Amino acid sequence: MKKLFLMLAVASLSLTAMAQDDEDMEIAPSEKHRVATNGFWQNWFVGANVTWSAFYGEGERSLVAPFHKFPGGSYYTGLGASLSLGKWLTPVFGLRTKVNAWQMGKEEDGIGGDKYWTANEQLLINVSSLLRGYDEQRFWNIIPYIGAGIHRNMTHAHYSTALSLGLLNTLRLSPRLSANIELAWNSAEGSNRGIGLKSRNQHFAVELGITYHIGKNNWKHATDQDAVSALTEGELDALNAQLADALAENERLQQELEKQQPRPTASVATVAPAVRTVENIVSAPVSIFFEVGKANVIASRDMLSVKSLAQLAIDKNASVLVTGYADKSGNADANMKLSERRAQAVADELVRLGVNPQRIEVVAAGGVDTLTPAEYNRRATVELK
Repeated sequence: MKKLFLMLAVASLSLTAMAQDDEDMEIAPSEKHRVATNGFWQNWFVGANVTWSAFYGEGERSLVAPFHKFPGGSYYTGLGASLSLGKWLTPVFGLRTKVNAWQMGKEEDGIGGDKYWTANEQLLINVSSLLRGYDEQRFWNIIPYIGAGIHRNMTHAHYSTALSLGLLNTLRLSPRLSANIELAWNSAEGSNRGIGLKSRNQHFAVELGITYHIGKNNWKHATDQDAVSALTEGELDALNAQLADALAENERLQQELEKQQPRPTASVATVAPAVRTVENIVSAPVSIFFEVGKANVIASRDMLSVKSLAQLAIDKNASVLVTGYADKSGNADANMKLSERRAQAVADELVRLGVNPQRIEVVAAGGVDTLTPAEYNRRATVELK
């Protein structure tokens, strides 16, 4: 009867593990904005653009005033370049230092040909990640920015404060390279040092170029450990209920066996069918969950089910199949290796519990997306063959 109870308990636990595949599961935390923190030397980038600039000086009556002077008068347009160095602090917020240099046209009748540069520290806000969540495969990111710094008119040896606004659009070309399409506005103090746009020099620019990402440039979704803990707590609650049912079923089976006990003249074989029926109970997979990117079990209580299954495998001299999984994020080769490490970690625990290593088969399934949310795919399953 001891073995009978043990098999019923493991079967009950296995049913709760299968229940997590139900798509109607109440626990469904979002990973939309949850990422693991990266180190200081990660997520840096450098950028280089060529620029076309439009300029109007202090005293213009409106922001659109200079445009009626194009294309005539080359003094109001010019070419230049920009360089930038920055770091993403999160998938949404970043900082960069940007330097622009340009010349406004050619000298004509004593005017024009002025040379300028600005250096601004800017706050970047990736609204694509803010509104739609982080996605390392996203092709188009929309990134407005705001900043302040210094402005230098090299022709007239004049320094002033500068303000900058802009809209950076990045188009993903490869994991490390993006194309830039940038609209920029800079404002610098005019000669009269007045207040307001009319007393400042305005500089508009359209910029095209590239950004190169240095070192590690993506973010890993963080494990929602509260959700996983809630999942395993739910499993334990369900297990308690299942075990209560198993006790009742065990008592019922015992009564059935007593009824089928042979009379002194009956053959012992008359009880064999009932015993064989009980012993043919087959265990379904038991799940063990892991932290993102690791082969460490999140909850040690998950191993309780492994211990029960290990004892059953020892008693029946059964073979055990251990299958490791990872979620679909990240590199496929890395996911395959991670799933193998997870399966091996559980296999090592089975050996420690006394299971013959020759009876254990380890399988790596790689990255999968069979369960929702994604953290439920970071697991290994154990079942008797």
